[in-house]
Amino acid sequence: MKAILTKEYGTPDVLELGEVDKPMEKDNEVLVRVKAASLNYGNVVLLSGKPFLARMAFGLFKPKFAIPGGDIAGVVEATGKNATQFQPGDEVFGDLSAFGWGGFAEYVAVPEQAIVHKPTNLTFEQAASVPMAAVTALQALQKGKINSGQKILINGASGGVGTFAIQIAKAYDTEVTAVCSTRNIETACSLGANYVIDYTEEDVSELEDRFDLILAVNGYSPISVYNRLLKSNGSYVMIGGSQAQMVQAMFIGPLISLTNNKSMKNILQRANQNDLLFLKELIEANKVKPVIDRTYTLRELKEAFNYFEQGHAQGKVVITI
Repeated sequence: MKAILTKEYGTPDVLELGEVDKPMEKDNEVLVRVKAASLNYGNVVLLSGKPFLARMAFGLFKPKFAIPGGDIAGVVEATGKNATQFQPGDEVFGDLSAFGWGGFAEYVAVPEQAIVHKPTNLTFEQAASVPMAAVTALQALQKGKINSGQKILINGASGGVGTFAIQIAKAYDTEVTAVCSTRNIETACSLGANYVIDYTEEDVSELEDRFDLILAVNGYSPISVYNRLLKSNGSYVMIGGSQAQMVQAMFIGPLISLTNNKSMKNILQRANQNDLLFLKELIEANKVKPVIDRTYTLRELKEAFNYFEQGHAQGKVVITI
């Protein structure tokens, strides 16, 4: 089968399209013929080996996962003798990041808990854009103790995680303020944001509003700004962004939490089948829909990575296989 191979850490130039043996499913696994995949921040970390601490999981000197790719959507081709959740012909989607990766290939053998049935109202390309980004958004909102009626600020609302965060927050019946650039205002509004702030025209640090929950998805604002914008008993959750923002969330956030009644946290997304099933329900109820910026073929994966790393994607970058 055709697959993308990585033998060393580096830029997208180290990615190679090659031929490898088609995998064989184990007793508790299913063999999936991959129809589409998508890019996430985790793919960039696995490719580059940065930040260096990530190599503790991905391989110290070279990638221990030869075939990258986390999010997939495809068709079950065969099942192991102990696999009972799926049948050949089932359309599925899932996140392989906790199960050895391997999504940038024509086939992958995965444990049953890595996948769920694909939403009936999505194409394979749309379904492949969902798992990692949408689960990240859901887990961040839940870590921030989202509740109906809250005022929520999403800083970095136009990328993969941000576009899902807007919709999931609205599904909880909350008031959402989205922060994005001028070209993304229309998208944020179409996804249900009650208010949209153009960060090229308005400084978030000068807002007078106070929020019950703040998600910091991208970019950089000092944690002191988010602390000021939170209501008493409010929660701040850092998902991504600059290294300075990550360091502040990890080390300064807990200190702030100890000295007042606000919660300042960061989150590391983990693949979760139950979370994916919950999102499938929201999607089939037309409460959440994927936003896809661009689609590339497997042969164009280097170009896809180069575009994704620029950080200006409006929604998800998808790979057809």
